[in-house]
Amino acid sequence: MAVVGAPNAGKSTLVNQFVGAKISIVTHKVQTTRTRVRGIAIEGDSQIVFVDTPGIFDASRRLERAMVQAAWAGVEDADLVLLVYDAGRKRVSDDARKVIEGLAKRAGRLVLVLNKIDLVKRERLLDLTAQLSALASFEEVFMISALTGDGLRDIMNYLAEQMPEGPWLFPEDQLSDISLRMMAAELTREKLFLNLHQELPYALTVETEDWEEFKDGSVRINQTVYVAREQHKAMCLGKGGRTIRAVREATQAELQEALGQPVHLFIFVKVRENWINDPERYRQLGLEYDA
Repeated sequence: MAVVGAPNAGKSTLVNQFVGAKISIVTHKVQTTRTRVRGIAIEGDSQIVFVDTPGIFDASRRLERAMVQAAWAGVEDADLVLLVYDAGRKRVSDDARKVIEGLAKRAGRLVLVLNKIDLVKRERLLDLTAQLSALASFEEVFMISALTGDGLRDIMNYLAEQMPEGPWLFPEDQLSDISLRMMAAELTREKLFLNLHQELPYALTVETEDWEEFKDGSVRINQTVYVAREQHKAMCLGKGGRTIRAVREATQAELQEALGQPVHLFIFVKVRENWINDPERYRQLGLEYDA
């Protein structure tokens, strides 16, 4: 099932909560999720496959268009679609209306998930539900906080009941279809987003170039951060290399915990001026270049 919504609605946080592990990176920045990531959860006898998608918005740049196209493709491929909506928004914007109306046309079965209810009064939630329900037909409405986990049990019980009978699609111990190389690259990108603050150059990408396992159980990982301009390289490095050092240390620590083995992480920053127009980069991200 696809998990969709506007940027920063809390989709990735919700999927991570469902799975019980971090399979999608999360930041307070918009456009953090760039491609579809599958998260796999087990509830009773049911295996539930969630597809975390990029935020849907009015995209203009090539990379943004490819991200939005990936989100819509996730909608069309899903048996059930969870629309995650930030209940803290003061009003239902025109962009949000277009997204919901688009979902109503493309999705077969829709479920509304009002997120961040811990920030909103109950009266506002009831009014918001009425407004959104006037735009599309939702089978169910859930009110949750993906951050605290409040209300998630009700959704999981409901979704487990919706799963068709048949063999599981993934092994019982598999949590995601994302590769270890991609996971490591995404963690580094997350830490860059968190450390660069207002100076963040969105036109950056991270690639895991080498992954070498050693007999002592440790692993050496070489990554490259590609940016579009020389000034972006200076931002990523920081004064005296402080920023990239902080990124490396944070990513390395999280990788060691996730992998359960010592990690030696090396990160290089390079300028590749036209990477955002390179079809190969899009293929690696699982995105359509001509979206």
